[in-house]
This record gives sequence, structure tokens and C-alpha cells, in this order.
Amino acid sequence: MKKGYSERDICTKFITPSLVNAGWDLHKQIREEVTFTAGRIVVKGNKHTRKKAKRADYILSYKSNLPLAVVEAKDDTHSVGDGMQQALEYAEMLDIPFVFSSNGKGFLFHDKTGLSGQVERELTMEQFPSPEKLWGMYKVWKGIGEVEERFITQDYFSYSNGKAPRYYQRISVNRVVEAIAKGQNRVLLVSATGTGKTLIAFQTIYRLWKSRLKKRILFLADRNILVDQTMANDFKHFGDKMTKIKNRKIDKSYEIYLALYQGVTGTDEWKNIYKEFSPEFFDLIVIDECHRGSAREDSAWREILEYFSSASQIGLTATPKETKDVSNIDYFGEPIYTYSLKQGIQDGFLAPYRVIRYTIDKDVEGWRPEQGQRDKYGEIIDDRIYNVKDFDRSLIMEQRNAAIAKKVTEYLKKTDRYQKTIMFCVNINHAERMRQAMVNENADLVAENHKYIMRITGDNDEGKAELDNFIDPNSKYPVIAITSKLMTTGVDAQTCKLIVLDSNITSMTEFKQIIGRGTRINEEHGKFSFTIMDFRGVTNLFADPEFDGDPVQIYNPGEGDDPVPPEDGDDNPDDGGNNPPGGGQGSDDGDEGSGGGGEKPRIYYVNNVKVQVINERVQYYGVDGKLITESLTDYTKKTVQKEFSSLNEFLQSWNNVDRKEIILEELLEQGVLLDELEEEVGKDFDPFDLICHVAFDQKPLTRRERAMNVKKRDSFSKYGEQARAVLEALLDKYADEGIENIEGMEVLKLRPFDTMGSLMEIVKSFGGKQKYIQAVHELQQQIYITA
Repeated sequence: MKKGYSERDICTKFITPSLVNAGWDLHKQIREEVTFTAGRIVVKGNKHTRKKAKRADYILSYKSNLPLAVVEAKDDTHSVGDGMQQALEYAEMLDIPFVFSSNGKGFLFHDKTGLSGQVERELTMEQFPSPEKLWGMYKVWKGIGEVEERFITQDYFSYSNGKAPRYYQRISVNRVVEAIAKGQNRVLLVSATGTGKTLIAFQTIYRLWKSRLKKRILFLADRNILVDQTMANDFKHFGDKMTKIKNRKIDKSYEIYLALYQGVTGTDEWKNIYKEFSPEFFDLIVIDECHRGSAREDSAWREILEYFSSASQIGLTATPKETKDVSNIDYFGEPIYTYSLKQGIQDGFLAPYRVIRYTIDKDVEGWRPEQGQRDKYGEIIDDRIYNVKDFDRSLIMEQRNAAIAKKVTEYLKKTDRYQKTIMFCVNINHAERMRQAMVNENADLVAENHKYIMRITGDNDEGKAELDNFIDPNSKYPVIAITSKLMTTGVDAQTCKLIVLDSNITSMTEFKQIIGRGTRINEEHGKFSFTIMDFRGVTNLFADPEFDGDPVQIYNPGEGDDPVPPEDGDDNPDDGGNNPPGGGQGSDDGDEGSGGGGEKPRIYYVNNVKVQVINERVQYYGVDGKLITESLTDYTKKTVQKEFSSLNEFLQSWNNVDRKEIILEELLEQGVLLDELEEEVGKDFDPFDLICHVAFDQKPLTRRERAMNVKKRDSFSKYGEQARAVLEALLDKYADEGIENIEGMEVLKLRPFDTMGSLMEIVKSFGGKQKYIQAVHELQQQIYITA
């Protein structure tokens, strides 16, 4: 083989012919240059970039839904095994057992099944194994017999637009189908919110149904909107084979049934519609959001699953519930596959976030009434110290709500007042008070449309009616949804950019669900990241290893005296809180409020206590999937010094690179957020000066100061009149906008350059393209010469 072949040449001239000669079908079994992640999103101020997506040179499949091998190619300057480590990383992610590396002279074969006798060995270009050979080894490794093979090889539903499951969706479906085909009747699948669990459910059901392994299937959810969304979107391809169970008049001629738990169960026997079916009627049940009711052993929902116990049952959730009293794992078994929020963000399928944490003085210090102090309704307030757990439950501190509304509104005004926002409150009545506070802070936009702010809670028909509009990316209103529990789960808010936490959330399951409201990406509407404003220290839960780790079963039936936690949801108010004494509001623990019998009211209303936000701290999502907890300047200093050991090393790199943006992008990928750093240090500084100042304690110069220094040196005298005018305009543009905006030639199409001649004419005034590029390079050297 001659020398000098590129990687692409190696693929075309040597690897692909070897695969075809081994019996692999070029059109059905061989896929080249397969991109399987989207590339992690890195936020840069109001803009974003994506890191490079992962791409495999070859993925070989026995059938389209069953990938068997990854092949990584290198050019002929590399050894045969140089691509192996990269290929192994891809194979691990893609759940593929056979791994190959090649430089066109041979293959290095890594067998993860262990059936080859040795883990790695070299093959000639003529020895590549056939599809039948690898499929046979795969079946032995997986323990797949003839019966199982028929079900496992069933194709996916083929979309007319060419849409295909993402790699983690394919792994999820394949593992579930394989488990069910082998007779496993309880399966748990964990996939982060926003990763397409409904598509996974549809493709799983479709393959099991199409292969006739499962003939009558029930899909259970606990929110009407979830059932309706599912039927209208992913499940629509079942057509007239599908129905929704709505009442006791049940047509048993359908094959795919969808139902609400609440719609088929009840405390009264006549409400238990599910008993209209015989226990053996369904042979597959898929439980969406199974962390909710079905996790509890004594729940009415679990009754349905136990009634249809002969059916295979698949639990889907982003947040399996594992407490001393409640366990998904105890019922379904260990998750068959977990795709985490961290992995979703790393792959670029989910949006990264930043956290702004606020400290309120009364939350830290607590508040104690003066002796005999009365609330706004004249009731004497019990003398004790009230803290953040009491606020908006037993004591309403009205100025606290006003202070929070003010901070949220300040943020919206600084960023975008029409970004979709969800505010989570302690309870329904707190949500109503917060709605009032937000309306007062945003009176101008509320005057334009009263639906700018809506309380969307389980007790309010007007609010619930607007939920679909809030979710719809094309609907302008509502902009701000204020809720307590109703929107914690199952609400596909693709364009939600801001989540506000003013609730005492201690449940990891609930916290994960709430964060999931912001993780979806919607490129069409510019949603690539989101912000969390935390007023109660809830985001401390990010530091818990359980937040993004594999679920661990801690269920101990019969142990301890802890009460079973109440079901999520807020279909009814959980306390009064919005009514003055005398309203007879029930309390959380069942006590009566003051109802004319002389008892003290459970809730006090205080409107004359000053409340202040005493601290504000911004935290960013780091490259390791954890929040950066140190200050941005400290993090920047540590990160830059890790990359460049001294100021001289940084200066040398900066001056040697033609496009400064390359260094800035590399630092951005390491979590150095220069746009945010500008907010702390100063907006008029060049990124160069920000880095030198923060990392190496150098005195910074503003861009305008640097530009003036260049002009004072009269650096353009050797150029003609037109070229000098262009360079001076570039210098002004640098002073206004920064170095990145003068590096490319595209800038010459913009003002004021478009008035100086065409791009070709401008370049010609420098003596050609190369001389223009050289002039810009010299201009950059002049800008940074003082360094």
C-alpha cells in the first residue's frame, strides 16, 4: 500500500471493500460517519456554541435496530490499534460488544464478549468477520434462543420523515424488548426528563406488539394531559387499534389501551373500571412516571398492577422513588438502563443550567414577634421564632413575597421579559399571593394582557385551561406560570428558560422533576439553556450524590414509624393561607382554624416587617456535571493557570495564534465564562485583559484604551488611503465589540465597510487576500503590544 492516504481514503479504498467482501450489506448493514451525540451546549452570554459531537467512522448492524460493531479508522501514519481507545469509548456508550480499529493495513479486534478466546487480536484485511459470525457470537453471549430471536429482531416503526431513535433510546428499547422476550415480567427504565420517554414507550410497545409477543397492551399515566399528548403525538401511529378508557362502557375489540390511574380506580367499588377486564386480558402494561402512585405498596394504583399481575409490566421514570416506605426497585427490580441528566447535558440533548441563589435576612435569622404583637387582622401572634419552614404556611410575611417578586422581575427586565417562567410555591394559597406580588411588579405587561401572569394550580379552572398555551412554544401567553405541585411533572415546557424556587422542597424525586421542567432544548425558539432562581436553599440538593447517580434501594417494609409521604399533586389546596381568621381553613395536620369557637388561627399575616435580600450568588454548570461552587474569578484563575502555567506562556500562545477566538473557545469549554466575568470585572475590557487580570493579577486596559494606543503609534502609515481607512474602522469596531468581531473577512460586508467598496475592492487595496490577512494579524499585534 502506498503512503499518504488520508483517513477518508483509508475508509473508501480499504475498509469498506473489506467489510463488503466479508458479507456486510453496504446499504442495509454498514453506516459510515455516524454522529450519535449533538455536542454539549456551552453558553456564552446570550449566545451559545456546541462542542464537537461524537461520531463513529462505522457502525455495523445485523439489522437496523441491532448494532453489533464499531470500526474506528486512522490514516496510514498511525498504527493499526491507534483508534482502539476511541472506539472502545464509543462502544461503551452505544452498548456494542465488538470493536475494531484499522489503518487500512489490518484490523485490531477487541471482543467484549470474551468468546474469541482472547480480548484483542490482529486480523488481516481479509479476515474481517461476517455478519452471521458476529450475530452468532452475540446470541451466545446474550443467551438468545430461536424463539427470542424472532421477537428481538423485530424492526422499529419506520417514520416517513426518516426520524430514528437516538442512541440511548435505541439501547433502552432493545434492552427492554430483550428482557421481555426472555420472560422477565417486571422492568424498570430510568431516563432523564426531556429525553423522550414516550418515544421509547411507543417503539417498545410497537416492536412487542408487531412481533405478536404482546397482543393487548395498557399504557397508564396519572395526568390527563399526559395521556392526551401521548395519543396525539408518539402513539398516533397505532391509529384505530388504540383507544382511551373513559368510562364503564368499554369496547374490548381494541389492542392498545390508554388510561388514567384515577380514571379506572376509586375508593368505591363501582369506580374500579379496570375490573371490567379479566385479570388475563392485558399481557403488557407500561406505567409512565412510575415514581408516583405505583411506587407505593398500599396505593390504589398498585392495585391495578397486582390485578393484572400476569402481564409484563414496564415502569418508566426520570426519578425512581426510593425511601424507607416507597420503592420502585422493590417492585420492578434494578433499572435495566439509566440515562442521566448529566449524560444528557454532556451529549447535548439536554440544556445546561445556572443557579442564582438568594439569601433573605429573615430566612437566616428567623423572626420573633414582639410581646403581644398582633397580625394585620388583629390576632395576637404566638411568641416563638418563625423560620423559613413556617413562612407561607403558619406565618405569611407579605414583604417577603414582595421582595422575591421584585428580584424575579429585575432579572426578567435584565434578560427577557417574555421568557417562559415557572415559579414553584409552598402551596396553592402561597401561589395566589405570589401571583398578586408579581402582577404588581409587572403592571405594564399585565395591562397589555392579563394572561402574562397566570396561577396554574389544581383548584383553578381558568389557570388549568391555560396550561396548554403555556406549553405551546408558539403561544406568547401565559409567560409566567405560578404553581405549587401541578407542574412538577409531565409538563412538556420546551421553552421554559427560568425556574423560580420558593418552596421548601426536600424530596429528591420532586426536585429532579422540577429541574426537568427546564432541561428540554428547543432550537427553533432559541432555547438552549435555563436559569434557576433559588430563594430557599433548595439547590443544595444538587450536591447530593443521589441527584444524578444510579438509584439505590433503601426500602424497608415494616421498619420504622415514619408515615408514608403524601402523593404529589395539588388538586386541592393544602391549607388556607389566603383567608383571614374566621374562615375555618383546615390545617396540614388536620387541626381546625379559628372558626368562631375562640381558637387561635393557625395562620398569621404580617405586613409591616421589612424583608431584605442580603446576598446573591451565581453558580454555573461545570464541565464535570457539578455546579461550580467557588466564585467565578477564583474558578477562572484556577482553570487558566491549569492551562497556562505562567503569564509568559499565556502571552506566547495568545500572540502565536492567528484567531484569538480559538483560545477563547478552548477556555469556554473548560467553563471559563468570559461574558459572565465581564459582569464582575467590567464590560469594557477585552477577554485578553480579563484573563490577564483575573489569572495573573495584571492591570487591565479597556478596549478603547488599547485602540487609542495603536492610533497614537501611527501604525498604518505604510498603507494607502483606502487600506488605512479600513484598518482604522476595524480598530473602532474592536473598541466597540471586541477582537472576535474583526478576525474574519465576513466583517467587510458589514457597516461601515460596505460603504468603502466591495469585499474584493477592499482586499485589492491591501494587495490581495494574503496581504489583507497579514495586515489584520499585524493590527492584532499592535493592539496587544503593550503586553
